[in-house]
Amino acid sequence: MMSEQEALKNSSARNRGGVQRVEGKLRASVEKGDYYEAHQMYRTLFFRYMSQAKHAEARELMYNGALLFFSYNQQNSAADLSMLVLESLEKSETKVSDEIFEHLTKLFSLMDPNSPERVAFVSRALKWSTGGSGKLGHPKLHQLLAVTLWKEQNYSESRYHFLHSSDGEGCAQMLVEYSASRGYRSEVDMFVAQAVLQFLCLKNKSSASVVFSTYTQRHPSIERGPPFVQPLLNFLWFLLLAVDGGKLTVFTVLCEQYQPSLKRDPMYNEYLDRIGQLFFGVPPKQTSSYGGLLGNLLNSLMGSGEDEEGEEVQEDGSPIELD
Repeated sequence: MMSEQEALKNSSARNRGGVQRVEGKLRASVEKGDYYEAHQMYRTLFFRYMSQAKHAEARELMYNGALLFFSYNQQNSAADLSMLVLESLEKSETKVSDEIFEHLTKLFSLMDPNSPERVAFVSRALKWSTGGSGKLGHPKLHQLLAVTLWKEQNYSESRYHFLHSSDGEGCAQMLVEYSASRGYRSEVDMFVAQAVLQFLCLKNKSSASVVFSTYTQRHPSIERGPPFVQPLLNFLWFLLLAVDGGKLTVFTVLCEQYQPSLKRDPMYNEYLDRIGQLFFGVPPKQTSSYGGLLGNLLNSLMGSGEDEEGEEVQEDGSPIELD
């Protein structure tokens, strides 16, 4: 008699064969240019598979269908099937994995960068990656999205996703390219300053250190240090040492001594207020010194750094622009 394991294996093989036959017919329709009919058939099959709890088959069919439509430049149909991939993940309670993250990033990379569908897709994918919680998304998915956007030379959005990853080295390499291609020579220190301070605001001390050391070592316009020619870089170096020590007096004197450099960007002192609270026990200000746009931007950056649940953050761009 056939064992239960063998029966399951045979059933899985039959299902796979069925999916392959269906995919062959759908591919033939797309190749003939019957895009609308093929798209509707994909949708019909998706809901049929989902109703039968064949979540993996539904996801595989939609993923391959999306890739097929992308190859024929049928952006709308491809984006719709990409959303169905996410729906299959959400409804099946599938656990995160590197393979799924790579598939989602592949779909993201093929979407029109200016389409609203891409914004919706990435926001929903990030939400799924953390189990639908209010957190800002799984670090690995953020890292893959950051690299994709970097390849597109969309540096500001790439930086946003790097900030929510754990890839300080990749972030630094991207910032070197960003600074060299888009920035002024006089601002080479400001590109890394923003990243270091934002990583610290997100309680990610290790990535703050890595992004600083990698950037300063690899940027062609920065002479080897420490000490550095640029006072702002010396400040960051001392700040990272002070964070390790945790002594409030050192932090306070440091911020006072480097005020001329810190005044180059009005956000620096706002970040440092937050860093003072997180690492040096400084009590929060009774009345916030910042509000309106700056306050909103700072809050959006630090949404995942709070212990309490905050408002959900839009996932599709850099919350704070450098230039």
